[in-house]
Amino acid sequence: MTRPSTDRKFPQGFYWGVATAAYQIEGAWNEDGKGMSIWDTYAHTPGKIKNGDTGDVAVDHYHRYKEDVALMKDIGANAYRFSISWPRIFPDGAGAPNAKGVDFYKRVTDELRANGIEPFATLYHWDLPQALEDKYGGWRSKDTSKAFADYCGYIAQQLGDRVKHYFTINEFSSFVEMGYHGVEVDLGGKRVRMESAPGVDVGREIYQVRHHVIVAHGLAVQAIRAQGAKETKVGPAEVIQCAVPMIETPEHIKAAQAATRELNAPYLTVMLEGKYTDAYLRQAGKDAPKVTSEDMRAIASPVDLVGVNVYKAAFYAMASDEAPGWFQVPFSKSHPRMFNRWLTFAPEAIYWAPKFVQTMWGAKEIFITENGCASDDVVAEDGGVYDTDRVMLMRNYLTQLQRAIDDAAPVKGYFHWSLMDNFEWMEGYGNRFGLVRVDFKTLERKPKLSAEWFREAARKNAVA
Repeated sequence: MTRPSTDRKFPQGFYWGVATAAYQIEGAWNEDGKGMSIWDTYAHTPGKIKNGDTGDVAVDHYHRYKEDVALMKDIGANAYRFSISWPRIFPDGAGAPNAKGVDFYKRVTDELRANGIEPFATLYHWDLPQALEDKYGGWRSKDTSKAFADYCGYIAQQLGDRVKHYFTINEFSSFVEMGYHGVEVDLGGKRVRMESAPGVDVGREIYQVRHHVIVAHGLAVQAIRAQGAKETKVGPAEVIQCAVPMIETPEHIKAAQAATRELNAPYLTVMLEGKYTDAYLRQAGKDAPKVTSEDMRAIASPVDLVGVNVYKAAFYAMASDEAPGWFQVPFSKSHPRMFNRWLTFAPEAIYWAPKFVQTMWGAKEIFITENGCASDDVVAEDGGVYDTDRVMLMRNYLTQLQRAIDDAAPVKGYFHWSLMDNFEWMEGYGNRFGLVRVDFKTLERKPKLSAEWFREAARKNAVA
């Protein structure tokens, strides 16, 4: 018998997690043998980052990780998704490993386990070793894909007794599209072009760059299986482009699912189906990626889990008699948006994203690897940060996630983005996504109202 959804309970053993990324929090950009990353280079280039901010210090997690683990425990997290800095392990991207870099992540994971927090490691969150960008053109070459697999296999060897869950690559579409092409983003009716590290435009070669990145994922899965512990689980973490049915009837749901499959054709769809969709190849035309049978075998490597980052709906969809079979419903001008104007409020996305990942691709375990929002986070006279918008977002999105689980979606955990305020890429320190506020001058940490809400939800294992 299905549990009534009114209790809004999550399954026993559900992971209540928080997430971060190495470049955004660690700092120590040139300490203990770490090599340069493309983000070190990009942030040090005048005019690239708002206010000239860099991740040189970030929030100094490299030196304050024990304090940060204590914060995680205090706010009720029983899981932590963090990324490993590739150039901290291999300063030149390959060759001799840096023992001090490996030791840092051993200390972090030991501290997590000592505090009852399960570590989930992401092996690539955008900080490519600069040496590989210089040598191969980064992801423009399959040599980078092979170097990535070697690095992942080494990490699985070194941390296999500590880390049981790995995500290969985070948000393929974000760093590929913005780093190697540039994208236009709708900021509430205003179109803005955005780019990120390494900040190059490869034009129609973008199809081949995408291919090399998903080959890297497949080779990494194989390397982790070969060199990691037997019980290790591995899969991708991608921001899913999810079409949400405007009206929940069979024909509109079918249309939204078909749209979601095509929206994710360059990344999730090909990884989980082992082949490119016909529509994607037609769109690419003569620029379609050059592939080998070995590539496709790697890409199709079975995964144990699928991570999806869910912030918003790609669009609301309705069925259409005209090709491609769906109609994109435009957002009204008064549709609610969060502090970041690109974040249209659509809690249903976190219901349909895992449902479609399950029904289309048969995923056995699904994790919401990112969800959250920035806020203005004004400090009140009493010293508190009353981020009611973030609490509202979590309550509504988690209500929809709980509904998905009640409807048999195999969602095993939720990771809020982010544990604490940090370096937010091109926006520098202007966007605050954390449950914990960081004073960027003193680096003092202080939990916000949203952290209290998260603690109560985790304690009850239910929507609070």
